[in-house]
Amino acid sequence: MTTPANLKYTRSHEWVRSEADGTVAVGITFHAQEQLGDIVFIQAPEAGRKVKQGEECAVIESVKAAADIYAPVSGEVIAANPEVADSPERVNRDPYAAWLFRLRPSQPAELAGLLDAAAYAKLAESEKR
Repeated sequence: MTTPANLKYTRSHEWVRSEADGTVAVGITFHAQEQLGDIVFIQAPEAGRKVKQGEECAVIESVKAAADIYAPVSGEVIAANPEVADSPERVNRDPYAAWLFRLRPSQPAELAGLLDAAAYAKLAESEKR
């Protein structure tokens, strides 16, 4: 399992990448896509939507199950990734390149409370048992 060190992670298996413009890109982890199996549909939040940290804001469906995606930080959705909407299988091919949506954080300090790669890897490993 890969867990890029340059990302932050949530206990609900989202990854967060800080962008140069102050926004964050959000996707699901390798562990999450592995558990879901072949992804067939993604419903990302609409641009302009305001979300609170931990709020359900997107849905991802696979051949095995449907799962909610949670906002890793509070903020405003500024974009959804049209490439994964059109080709959701991209998430299975490379979950760390296939971001689902981007947020402009309203509480940037919340980023500090997310897991680093080592802590997330430990969490994911504990769930495999």
